[in-house]
Amino acid sequence: MGIFDKLFAELIDIIEWTDDTSNTLVYRFPRYGNEIKNGAMLTVREGQIAVLVNEGEVADVYEPGLYKLETANMPILSTLQGWKYGFESPFKAEVYFFNTTQFTDMRWGLRNPLIMRDSEFGVVRLRAFGTYAFKISDVKTLLTEIVGTDGHFTVEEISDQLRNLMVSGFANIVAESKISILDLAGNYDKLGGIMTEYLDPEFNSFGLTLTKFLIENISLPEAVEKALDERSSMGAVGDLDKFTKFQAAQSMRDAAQNPGGGAGAGIGMGMGFAMAQSFGEALSNQNKQKQNQDVPPPVPEIEHFYIVSDGQRAGPFNLAAIAEYIKKGDITADTLVWKSGMADWQAASEVRSIASMLNSEPPPIPKS
Repeated sequence: MGIFDKLFAELIDIIEWTDDTSNTLVYRFPRYGNEIKNGAMLTVREGQIAVLVNEGEVADVYEPGLYKLETANMPILSTLQGWKYGFESPFKAEVYFFNTTQFTDMRWGLRNPLIMRDSEFGVVRLRAFGTYAFKISDVKTLLTEIVGTDGHFTVEEISDQLRNLMVSGFANIVAESKISILDLAGNYDKLGGIMTEYLDPEFNSFGLTLTKFLIENISLPEAVEKALDERSSMGAVGDLDKFTKFQAAQSMRDAAQNPGGGAGAGIGMGMGFAMAQSFGEALSNQNKQKQNQDVPPPVPEIEHFYIVSDGQRAGPFNLAAIAEYIKKGDITADTLVWKSGMADWQAASEVRSIASMLNSEPPPIPKS
């Protein structure tokens, strides 16, 4: 910058910033040697905040309005400068303008699939993307922690870091929510609200605030989506047997509407045979069901037991005969019994159908 630039800068007494971009977060007003004339006018528009910085330290902060910069009415900068004699000479300070409007339609998305465990489909891979919005909430924190001495700080310089926060937070929230994959689509708004609360403290550490988090889509691998489509189709079909018969009838109708010979006739005959067989099987099944309803069930099989009496095998006896022997005392709890299907002889008390008869006698009447 030459001598003419220096002279031109000293003539300028208006400090303002008219932002003609859509991605500027912070803009440093250019001044030769950072000199500001005493009495210069500072214009801060709506959606802006101006900050005076002295030797890297934040001094006075100005909200939207028109200000006359005089060292006498800038308490912090005056304290930092420590002027002992007069306040009329130019003073050195950097002026930073901060764009406090919302930055909307910021994109986020998972670069790699998110692997998670679902209660219905087991381990699956998810992809997701959406948008978010943020704004500046603390100019001092943003200036000292992120911007530094950058004279033109844009959204692109911090968007990658914010996107990483989105991806990490989304993975944690989806895993902790334990919402089924089939129910995720109906919970986009709920997840967005949870994500906003979860990530806002992270944004605050940069001097920003997350105002909106939107999920546009959560998609599954192609194989899983195909399986879901097949499951939906089966549910729409309902009774598969009726659906097959309906399809066969439709094919017969189409063949009848095409009376030409050759392959069409052959197809029609084939479908006719298939349809006839299908109807025959259905009619046969109906007849069997009707016959089964008219015929009583089979008589239950009667149990027969062999017993060991005086070291000899006796029997077989049905349960009625066994009951008589129990009353006579010929069969006791220790008597060995056996029937077809038992692996070995067992004591009568261990066979359920006989054990219930061993204790059928009532106890003696108690004495009064």
